[in-house]
Amino acid sequence: MIKFLDLAAQYQSLKPEIDAAIAEIIEGSAFIGGKAVKQFETKFAAYQNAGHCIGVGNGTDAIEIIIEALDLPVGSEIIVPANSFIATSEAVTRAGHRVVFADVDPVTYTLTINTIMPAVTERTGAILAVHLYGYPVPLAPIVEFARARGIRVIEDSAQAHGAEIAGQRIGAIGDAGSFSFYPGKNLGAYGDGGAIVTNDSALAERCRMISNHGRLQKYDHLFEGRNSRLDSLQAAVLLAKLPLLDDWIARRNAVAQVYLEGLRDLNGIVLPALPDNGRHAFHLFVIRSEKRDQLQAFLADREIQTGIHYPISLPKLRAYDYLGMGDADFFANRTDATLLSLPIGEHLTVEDASVVVEAVRAFALIDA
Repeated sequence: MIKFLDLAAQYQSLKPEIDAAIAEIIEGSAFIGGKAVKQFETKFAAYQNAGHCIGVGNGTDAIEIIIEALDLPVGSEIIVPANSFIATSEAVTRAGHRVVFADVDPVTYTLTINTIMPAVTERTGAILAVHLYGYPVPLAPIVEFARARGIRVIEDSAQAHGAEIAGQRIGAIGDAGSFSFYPGKNLGAYGDGGAIVTNDSALAERCRMISNHGRLQKYDHLFEGRNSRLDSLQAAVLLAKLPLLDDWIARRNAVAQVYLEGLRDLNGIVLPALPDNGRHAFHLFVIRSEKRDQLQAFLADREIQTGIHYPISLPKLRAYDYLGMGDADFFANRTDATLLSLPIGEHLTVEDASVVVEAVRAFALIDA
């Protein structure tokens, strides 16, 4: 079996460190806040080259808290890519604003300045750029465009821990970035967890207060906030894993290179792109095939696990029927039935990747 994800194997490789970290938290009874959370916030901020990191309950909360902290006019439009998980868009609506979907680039699967332009209006308050699958959004022209017009830029970095563009780690290139530590992420906790990173000190303080009942000190509440905090057990797990993240990303890129080289000449298979001047985090390795379902079944018969991210583009979800964009002539709307995620992760060897390549090639020969 070539697994899509193998968290049990990852745990076994780190068992002494993780067990000791968890035991320390339990023995010290510091379950909320405390040393582990502060240490993780400091180290993750440094890793992401950000001035501030605020640990929160999950990645969805991170986006919503950032939006609330930006204090946009009620009902502002926030541009969201048409291909992402619903967390990206639902955070906009739940924060009291209006989702405006923009198409994604057919090569990068992310927003670009060209896909954003048709969606901009005088009511645009923010652009929510998603570093989808680990590909770093080309942010420089987007940020330049946005700042000239007073539009804020938020980075949804849930799938892109450690990704880089033009020599910068993603996350704090715009106004602020959100991260998820869902267990299956490149840097995952053993439960829900998330973080906000930013270089804006005032914005960081506002985010921290919102996440902790509108306060910085106990019982001194300046306004009504919410309860969304990264707990100490999860912080301890993340601290144990963080030193290995760069190595894990390198191993993901090694597997991706086997796929890129072994599948590049196949008709009917569209491969993901590498950034020209950055580092792909390869949270997912997503190909396109008009016979996606048949290919997935073929691989499953050979004990190769795959995934689909995402089977329905956001504008086509019933949750957004009211926007009437399900029939828009978007690349994302036309190709959502072709996306297939091949197994990738630090649990795989290049030999495993070669087995996947041979299986995909065998399907292509039968289908020819």
